[in-house]
Amino acid sequence: MLPLNPALAATFRPPVMEARRWLEGVSFPPERPLINVSQAAPVDPPPEPLRRAMAEAALNQPDAHLYGPVLGRPELREAVARAWSAAYGGSIRPEEVAITQGCNQAFCAAIQTLAAAGDEVILPMPWYFNHKMWLDMQGIATVGLRCGPGMVPDPAEAERLVTARTRAIVLVSPNNPSGAEYPAEVLRGFMELARARGLALVVDETYRDFDSRTGAPHDLFADPDWGDTLIHLYSFSKAYRLTGHRVGAVIASPARMVEIEKFLDTVAICASQIGQIGAAWGMANLGPWLAAERAEILRRRAATASGMAGLAGWRVKGCGAYFAWVEHPFDLASPDLARRLVAEAGVLALPGTMFMPQGDAEGARHLRIAFANADLDGIAALMDRLAGFRP
Repeated sequence: MLPLNPALAATFRPPVMEARRWLEGVSFPPERPLINVSQAAPVDPPPEPLRRAMAEAALNQPDAHLYGPVLGRPELREAVARAWSAAYGGSIRPEEVAITQGCNQAFCAAIQTLAAAGDEVILPMPWYFNHKMWLDMQGIATVGLRCGPGMVPDPAEAERLVTARTRAIVLVSPNNPSGAEYPAEVLRGFMELARARGLALVVDETYRDFDSRTGAPHDLFADPDWGDTLIHLYSFSKAYRLTGHRVGAVIASPARMVEIEKFLDTVAICASQIGQIGAAWGMANLGPWLAAERAEILRRRAATASGMAGLAGWRVKGCGAYFAWVEHPFDLASPDLARRLVAEAGVLALPGTMFMPQGDAEGARHLRIAFANADLDGIAALMDRLAGFRP
């Protein structure tokens, strides 16, 4: 047998693909179709005007089919720098922006510049499983930080976990999987902790476009020295439904961009040109459309929170952006419950164990529900099925 990388071999398999395998051999009658609230991704294609703009680029722009700059198309980097500077009240330059193949690659690039095998990175729990997977593959130890009320982590608790091997703290807000929106003062507290201890603060804001709050969610970019501590991650996949085109971004200091460019050139050379063209077009033209998308997601959030409140024994621990993190009332571990919900209720959700350390009791008590994948009628049907489920 050919040799395997032991760190990669020890990494768990992709959770969403694992959940899809639970559907094999299960049929869902037309009058009771599957309600799939497992994956956090838009289920519809981009709006037609955006698709037309991308199609026209494919037909009429020769460079749409060629390698581009490793750090991204200049017009998209410039657009991100302008928009983020305005939104966060700070100063971000195009040379501090890199375009990546989705936000997952942005995370991998950032971590590759920060840590190596034997180092440690702090992740709040529950964590986004792809972050944990990448750390495992690199031999970097994940140090779990338990969240407090509202599923919000505490900088003081994080400080107790910092050791000589700690290289970074990673935050996701709005959070995947809990949906929690971290208060600005909490993010500022983590920034101060990271700076004081010589760490990087990596803030993944993939779901920033669906934050329920108005105005800037934090003031970290208003700090003129933000680049000495902060690395910001973003995805265009959710805002403009560009999931299949793989377009994300990382914002960091110019010195770190030198290292990020090495990584990106090695693993992909550049992000999709057509995807980048689409993202830039969306930023320039889809403001009102995106506002309507946000309003719809907020309606689905409210419907989910209201519906879950009416389910006996269920408890919503966090709800926001695309997700609800819920505690179930059954004497079943969440993986067993999730499989039974497929077969007996026609519902596909992810068990909390996919977001927590192996054997952690909290993981067994929770499910993640990606409510953004269901319309209001679908959410109502979901609540009816959960209410009627009897293990």
